[in-house]
Amino acid sequence: MRAESSPAARTGAFIAVAVALFCLQLDFFALNLAVPGVADEFGVTASAAQWTLSAYMLSIGCCFIVGGRVGDVFGRRGALLGGTASFAAGSVCCALAPGLWALVGARMVQGIGAGVVFPVSVSVITNAFPDTTRARALGAVFGIANVGTALGPFVGGGLTEGPGWRWIFWLLVPLCVLALIVAYVYVPDSRDPTAPRQLDLTGCLTVVGALAALTLAVERGSAWGWGHARTLTLLAIAAVAGALFVRREQRARHPLIDLRLFRNTPYVLVTGAGTVTNMGYAVTVFVSTLYLQQVRGLSPLVAGVVFLAPAALVALSGPLGARLSPHMQPTAVMALAGAVAGSGMIVLSLVTAWWLYVPVFAWCGLGLGLGWTFASVATQQVVAPERAGEASGVLLTFLVTLGGVALAGAAAAITAMTPEAAYDVILRFGGAVILAASVVVMAVRHRLVVLGGVPPLASRAPRGGRLP
Repeated sequence: MRAESSPAARTGAFIAVAVALFCLQLDFFALNLAVPGVADEFGVTASAAQWTLSAYMLSIGCCFIVGGRVGDVFGRRGALLGGTASFAAGSVCCALAPGLWALVGARMVQGIGAGVVFPVSVSVITNAFPDTTRARALGAVFGIANVGTALGPFVGGGLTEGPGWRWIFWLLVPLCVLALIVAYVYVPDSRDPTAPRQLDLTGCLTVVGALAALTLAVERGSAWGWGHARTLTLLAIAAVAGALFVRREQRARHPLIDLRLFRNTPYVLVTGAGTVTNMGYAVTVFVSTLYLQQVRGLSPLVAGVVFLAPAALVALSGPLGARLSPHMQPTAVMALAGAVAGSGMIVLSLVTAWWLYVPVFAWCGLGLGLGWTFASVATQQVVAPERAGEASGVLLTFLVTLGGVALAGAAAAITAMTPEAAYDVILRFGGAVILAASVVVMAVRHRLVVLGGVPPLASRAPRGGRLP
């Protein structure tokens, strides 16, 4: 059932979703710079404090697919309220945590909430707005959310050096309450009318098991050792559970994921390009954070100031994608984003002067931000609105899980090489991979045009409509 939305309902949905996603983005990027402060306060090693990030990634990565489908099946409004409430409760518990492991547990609660909010937010906007304004609404939502990305390092560094890292979480609480109130009053409900109100529980268990094992192996592989028995066991569990999940989905009457989604070539191209670009985004943020503090000798606060330039263009990438959407096909926008991002990463590895480093860093932010942000907009243009949450959940799972794999690879490279040399190699390799992915997307797209599967680039893209 797709509800008819009044102007007030659409405005309320926009505000609730934008504020909720702003909180999630701010939280993630602020805490990265707060890890040393957490370690100092609790008297633990930096490696132990890193569990505050690993636990969040573990829980959020496991919940995207299930969270997106819960919204499609049981109602997106209720899922948005439940996810936001869970994230808010987790934030309060983080702020009050008496020790490291209490903080880690609270971060898992936050991650579960975020894992529901992310995919459901996209489907709420998709189903609340008509085709003519949907892309602009999604672009504006991600623009506001990316302001949280922009402010994250600055807020995290500033609060950690000032009143303390706990204020990162206290800052989130009133914003989450605002999102909850607006969502409760204004957000219209919608769901997939073709689906009965039941979930494929076997599918849920197998996909969560696979993703949990894979995420934990990737997150802790560098610390444990990639050949350690724990790492190898987790990877084996992930492979077996993943195979069982695919087998289950092929046989289930009402599957968690309709595997025919992967026969939708435009969706696969957008998802693949977005995933590769997000891997570059994760690696660039990680490498640049280390470079600015360890090579340039900047404090966390000053490093956060340097991040404002690329982060500001990441914030602008959401509205930019919405402006490009009516004039370019989704795969073409993704290829353009990859070209800007890949070239930016390579050039960033070659410059050292501040007058050139900062604008090139900003150039990277524009391409990388457009790539991972527009992927969420583009997938909604190539799938039916009834299954918007499912499509968004699958996309986000690939983005986060493989982003974690990229971070693990970058960390391993830095360990194996001298850090300064590793930073340059990582950026150049990542940029080359993203550029190659853009070429592949356009080559496959050209082949589809020849076969008549998609319209040529000269055709005006449908405003918020779906491509074949």
